[in-house]
Order: sequence, then structure tokens, then C-alpha cells
Amino acid sequence: MSYRIKSYFHQDTSTFTHLLWDVESSECAVIDPVMDFDSKAGRTTTVFIDEVLADVQEQGLFIKYVMETHAHADHLTSAAYIREKTGAKLVIGARITGIQKVFSGIFNEGSALRVDGSQFDILLDDGEALFLGDTRIQSMATPGHTPACASYVVEQRDVFVGDTLFMPDVGSARCDFPGGDAGTLYDSVQRVLALGDDVVLHMCHDYPPGKRDVRSAVTVAEQRRNNIHVGDQHSRDDFIRMRTERDAELEMPRLIFPSLQVNIRAGDFPEPESNGVSYLKIPMNQF
Repeated sequence: MSYRIKSYFHQDTSTFTHLLWDVESSECAVIDPVMDFDSKAGRTTTVFIDEVLADVQEQGLFIKYVMETHAHADHLTSAAYIREKTGAKLVIGARITGIQKVFSGIFNEGSALRVDGSQFDILLDDGEALFLGDTRIQSMATPGHTPACASYVVEQRDVFVGDTLFMPDVGSARCDFPGGDAGTLYDSVQRVLALGDDVVLHMCHDYPPGKRDVRSAVTVAEQRRNNIHVGDQHSRDDFIRMRTERDAELEMPRLIFPSLQVNIRAGDFPEPESNGVSYLKIPMNQF
């Protein structure tokens, strides 16, 4: 195989950051990179992502792209930090502009936030592709969790699915964020599962029940057999019913407000105020 994948687990947010590289060219992409964030202190650090970057350097790789599967609501991205350090291009699905417009209103951003996706370098439409050397990465729109979610299909063998799917014993992501839709997510999952039983799906998160070890990847075949929400034994109507009832009982993610304000800016903070400090808002009684 002409490419390699390595996954790094961020314990505090149960998030995987993935490293994908083309062996011949040594070009690589960092997918869904995490920034450490102490919400009590309002302080970010780069310990986790610096370990990834040190690994990249040790292996003699060149970061060409930083790729986001969506605007995450459970962790802050370190995409802007990586771009500043390495000159990498930031990539996200083209539908991010819709997410920016929605949350610009929720956070009352006004002219402080551009809603044209220009914080990112490359906006990929469904079916568009990028290359690391000769390794082809195709964007697949997989909305449902959010309207702008995208998965990245590598040579029809590996897929970075973001929050489109979780491990079989965890199931699926919530669909109650603005613009989310359970039926749309079910359809997106079926599109992923149609890629072939041997295709490997790389998770964005894992929340292992019981004493199971954390896992970063699973085959399509295992998802079809065993996924407790969207396996072959579950109909679309069953999924919509289950997901709607389950989402109504879920609490908001711990870091949703800081995450979204930073992530729709590709990892930058809001402009500093007159004292030189950036501030994040909490919209009262809106969720």
C-alpha cells in the first residue's frame, strides 16, 4: 500500500487525530487535530498536537493539508496553529458556510465573523479530490450530525468518517444540533456502508462501554453486522425514532460554546478586544 495511517487519542475529549501520509512523496495530512483546552481556566495549550508534530518531523514528513470532517462541538481544533507552524492548507467541506451563518446568528457575531468559509484554504464539494503524492483523497458529503459533515475516502480503502459513525457498540452521533437530521444521517451512513465490506472506517471518537479498549478503526462489514443503531438489522424508521428519542435526553457537549466559536474560525479566536484579550460568549437560554 502506498500510504500509511497513524492515529492519536486525545483522552480529555475522547477524540482521534489521524495522520495520513503518502510513502513515496512523504506528503501528509493531519485530520481532525485537537487543541488542549482547560475550560475552567479559559486556557489553551498545544501539548497534544505538538507530540503529533514531533512525530511528523521525526518521520521526515511534510504536512500538506489539515483536514476537518466538520465544525466540531466537543473539542477545539488546532488547525490554525498547525498552519502557522507549517504552512499547511486548511481543508473542510464546502457546506461550512451554512454552519458559519447559523452560528454567527446564535453568537450575534455581526461583521466580526466572515461567513464565506475564507478562514479555510480549500472548501471541498461532494466528490472533489485532493492528492498526497499519488494518494487520492475524495470528499464524500455525509450530513446528518451537522449539515456540513464530510468524510474523506482514501483510495477506496480507508475512510475518515468524522461523527458520521461511532464504533458498533456505541452506534451513532446525535442529530439535534441546528440543521441536524436523523433521516439524513441514516442515509449518509448507508452511503458509507455501501463502499464495501473490506473498507476500513477511521473514527473521530470512541467512548468504549465497559472495559473495552479504545479502538480507532473498524471495517464496514463489522459495522453492518454489529452497529447497535444502524446495522443491517435496523430500518430507517427505527433509526429516526431511536435517534429522536435519545437526542431529546442528551445534555449539551461540555465544550460546545467555546468549540464552535473557535472551530467555525478554523481554529482562530475571536478578535481581541481593546485590552488585547479574546473572549468567548455563552448564549443564555438558547439551547
